[in-house]
Amino acid sequence: MVDFKKLSDRAKDLVEQRGGTDALKKDAAELREIAKGKGSLSDKAKAAAEALKQSGDNDPAQPAADAAPVADTSPKPDPAAPTALGAELDAESADRADRKADRRKERAERRAGGDDPAP
Repeated sequence: MVDFKKLSDRAKDLVEQRGGTDALKKDAAELREIAKGKGSLSDKAKAAAEALKQSGDNDPAQPAADAAPVADTSPKPDPAAPTALGAELDAESADRADRKADRRKERAERRAGGDDPAP
């Protein structure tokens, strides 16, 4: 069973260690700015982790916007470029479509010959 009193006391202690509720609000604002900023998700996560290492109380001179991650300038793969897996899936899809068309043609021929009852 969970001891909510103990859990609550632990949460209060952690808030006080980080500088109180005002510092907690500053930390939350800083994290919000990081999340809204530009950059990849991994850059934002790194910036957020770095921001949480310092409490909002310790560095009030640094605005939250300065902690925003730097935009990722590494080249990104072209999503429209074919991949080996994509080509394989396309080939399988084409084969499946051909087999389906052949079955339809055979069924139509059987119906025309009277060998296959209509559904």
